[in-house]
Amino acid sequence: MSVRSSSPVWHPFTQHALQPVMTKIATANGAWLEAADGSRLFDAISSWWVITHGHNHPPIIEAIQKQAGLLDQVIFAGFTHEPAEELARRLIAIAPPGLAYVFFSDSGSTSVEVALKMALGYFRNRGEPRSRIVALEHGYHGDTIGTMSIGARGVFNAPYEPLLFDVERIPFPGAVLEQRTLDAFEAICRSEPPAALILEPLILGAGGMFIYSASVLRELKRACEAFGVLLIADEVMTGFGRTGTLFACEQASISPDILCLAKGLTGGAIPLAVTLCRAEIFEAHYAPDRARMFYHSSSYTANPIACAAAVANLEIWTNEPVLERVAALAAAQTSHIDSLKRDHRFSDARQLGTIAAVDVVTGDAGYLANIAPKLYNFFLAKGFLLRPLGNTIYVMPPYCTKPEELDAVYAAIAEAATP
Repeated sequence: MSVRSSSPVWHPFTQHALQPVMTKIATANGAWLEAADGSRLFDAISSWWVITHGHNHPPIIEAIQKQAGLLDQVIFAGFTHEPAEELARRLIAIAPPGLAYVFFSDSGSTSVEVALKMALGYFRNRGEPRSRIVALEHGYHGDTIGTMSIGARGVFNAPYEPLLFDVERIPFPGAVLEQRTLDAFEAICRSEPPAALILEPLILGAGGMFIYSASVLRELKRACEAFGVLLIADEVMTGFGRTGTLFACEQASISPDILCLAKGLTGGAIPLAVTLCRAEIFEAHYAPDRARMFYHSSSYTANPIACAAAVANLEIWTNEPVLERVAALAAAQTSHIDSLKRDHRFSDARQLGTIAAVDVVTGDAGYLANIAPKLYNFFLAKGFLLRPLGNTIYVMPPYCTKPEELDAVYAAIAEAATP
């Protein structure tokens, strides 16, 4: 097959044979993207869940510009800088209680890789033979080898199966099936306690936007404590207000042993990720013996410009009524989702905080449902960036979204499902 794209760029999660032309975006502001041809798109998925306050939010952009003129980059092994120090202090202050150390990385996937390595290093350095990882069914944690291994197996990672390591999985705690999940995890722990349980708290992302109760999360944490298992909370998507609270774990009144953050950490303006952990995990790696150090890094660990953007983001959370905006957006989402529950063309209309999702009734449900590219192109033509997960349409816009903008999104969804 000949190459039909005029560009040498290979795009992510894109079948170029079906989508040979990409939409070129020139500028962005608030909840809107402007293409090179002058047309506008409403960013109803926050550009893959990263934009929180809106595109080009002035305080964040100003912080980036200021820091770029002072210190652009420095090796972080043996060196430090004030943006990283300030960000770490601020994160510890707002994170669930008990988290004491911050490790910097570049993306959600790497923050999860760091978490897995922290957990295994913790038990190895303590002389305990624990190396098994337990994950939640349908989970998605990234596209590196480690994160694909703990994620659901399927079309995402089938070509790479020989590279993946085995993990144990517990069933998703769907409605009336919560006890099955808890029993499965306790049985695993009783047979041979694993090193860690990793999960996306309250809602799964790319796995289908499935929602489960805070009570299940609370009971899983209780079981982890009973068997000495580390709980890793992957809040790469859910962190920074998406679920209605700053962190999803708050709704279960729990503190994970390890917390992964990325996406909204900088307000979505620039890549940065962190992995927070309890003091005992850091201390298990603290020794005169260099063999016990934590062996992980990237060239751009704690990039000063990215850290400055994140500090500015936390300033916004402190000085602006962000949670009020989150609550208003969540209420608007509720109104629309309630109306879709009465529409026979849709099923399983669901919502958690600012995140809403609904399944289009179709004969070939799933990630490769034939309706997905049709829906995507329909929304694009109407001026909306909505990227369905198969037959699942989800809406996750920035917090600056206006009621009339959300009205227009749902009007397009209703029109798209018309036979």
